[in-house]
Amino acid sequence: MTLPGLLEQYVSLGIFFVAGTLCVLSYVAWRRERDPRMRIVAAGYVMFAVYGFVVFLEYPLLPYLGAGTVELLEHASALLILGGLLTFFVALTRD
Repeated sequence: MTLPGLLEQYVSLGIFFVAGTLCVLSYVAWRRERDPRMRIVAAGYVMFAVYGFVVFLEYPLLPYLGAGTVELLEHASALLILGGLLTFFVALTRD
């Protein structure tokens, strides 16, 4: 695997772990405080974690799904970033 591919793998795995940890912490804060905005923030972090996981699995799935399908999956998962950003906006603007 090339250096850019390895960098993409490690960064995506980092996104997955950091977003997953922040999701768990946001969920725990929601359970403790019962602030509905924290539940929305946790959902946003889930979207970021799923994105990181999908991009991390790009190279291992390549032999099984084919290059076209994997590229489509990776590029379509960028919609999760958009969804995560929108959920943070909703959480900030709610009363």
